[in-house]
Amino acid sequence: MTAMPQPVPFQPERLRAALGPLALASGPLVEEARAYQRYYGLELGVQRRLGRLHCDGLELVAQLWLPAAPQATLILVHGYYDHMGLYRHVIDWALGLNLAVLSFDLPGHGLSAGPRASIDDFAAYQRALQCLFAEAAGLDLPQPWHLCGQSTGAAILLDLLLLGAPRPEPGATLLLAPLVRPRAWGLSKLSYHLLGPFRSELPRRFSANSNDAEFLDFVRRRDPLQPQTLPTAWVGALAKWIPRIERAPRSAQRPLIVQGEEDMTVDWRHNLRVLQDKFDRPQILRIPGARHHLANESEAIRRQYFAFLSEHLR
Repeated sequence: MTAMPQPVPFQPERLRAALGPLALASGPLVEEARAYQRYYGLELGVQRRLGRLHCDGLELVAQLWLPAAPQATLILVHGYYDHMGLYRHVIDWALGLNLAVLSFDLPGHGLSAGPRASIDDFAAYQRALQCLFAEAAGLDLPQPWHLCGQSTGAAILLDLLLLGAPRPEPGATLLLAPLVRPRAWGLSKLSYHLLGPFRSELPRRFSANSNDAEFLDFVRRRDPLQPQTLPTAWVGALAKWIPRIERAPRSAQRPLIVQGEEDMTVDWRHNLRVLQDKFDRPQILRIPGARHHLANESEAIRRQYFAFLSEHLR
């Protein structure tokens, strides 16, 4: 017999309204925030802050996990359809390295405001990232600041490295299953040009993008922050961004890249060729059997790439 989904112990809209600015959120969390963190397993044994930051006309929600004496900081950017609540494995790994961890829900995702899972231009993601950097500076988080992005989060970091302003400080860039071009992009682009003028959104299709069956079930059935549609505006923004990033000049930076060889979400072979051309000898770990959502892959796969990343960060 299939188990009934558990009731969700927090209300996203009520939680967002109860939050104050992140920079001032140094006291105990309100009960709604504690319930949210318990639900997603984010109570990770260190000082925690959950609060809002005003950016580009939107209220975004950010979180900080702060060890007693952190040696550096990890700034974490989640993927499309995701939110901070799904990244406890990455956060826990970073805390084990004595890193402070700062993250936020992208515009239109998770607890943040904005049209659900939609964006008119990828430049909006860069503006949001700069707001997060400003928050990190205001909180005086220890340097170096390492950057980590999954999928679209990695694409946002690629945009920063290749086309953005110089990094505000030194640090490594960690790219998990980076998006340059989605799998079967030609067909997707054709569908967008045919349907875009007539449809503002399409039903979302959930995919088996991890070997962790519990994660897949949670996302499909028990996560109240999951968008249920694919806005055609987001696909249009992606269609404008891909040629821009593929024409970008080379960079002397050397990101760390982790890529699963069973990834059916991005065109990973094409993407790795692009990244090898754009960067100076990037360090790449390819993992046979790993699927797209590396942040929530099986424990054995996570151990493998966390060891790779830890070795290079040390």
